Amino acid sequence: MQPHTSQNADVTTYPPGLMSINEIERLIDEQFPQVHIGGRVFFIEAVGHSLARMRMVEHEKNLRPGRTLSGPSMFQLADLALYVAILATLGERATQAVTTNLNINFLSRPAPGDLLADVSLVKVGRKLVIGEVELRAVANPQMVAHAIGTYALPPMTQKASENNGIMIPPYTTY
Repeated sequence: MQPHTSQNADVTTYPPGLMSINEIERLIDEQFPQVHIGGRVFFIEAVGHSLARMRMVEHEKNLRPGRTLSGPSMFQLADLALYVAILATLGERATQAVTTNLNINFLSRPAPGDLLADVSLVKVGRKLVIGEVELRAVANPQMVAHAIGTYALPPMTQKASENNGIMIPPYTTY
């Protein structure tokens, strides 16, 4: 098996984002070191504008009795992958974005092994970002879970007086 690095990711279909894999990993390591307690199991494989792919490697801390991946670990992967896609799309100023809702449907029992999360941001607005996550076991391309999540973006901090009375939103909207 190849080591889990961003160099192994196929990013040919990912349009460039505002932050690279290395920049996002550095930010997460600095701002959210708790995500790696017990060992690093989450790896960013690809990022781009409105897209991300993450891998959760098999680890004892994510297994339930019967050697299946736990629901909470799959939920964490979906939530973190959404956050990574938001950072890739909006840049470091979205660091304070927070989850407001995450719905996950578990479709089938995943076998032990690595799990991939493919994220597509459906809507990037001034206040909210909505994204979709598909979770698949590396060994089997069938989707094992599907999540839809909403993140709230931090309020604008730029004053209208700084731009001749015109408020310029800090985020690109669609």
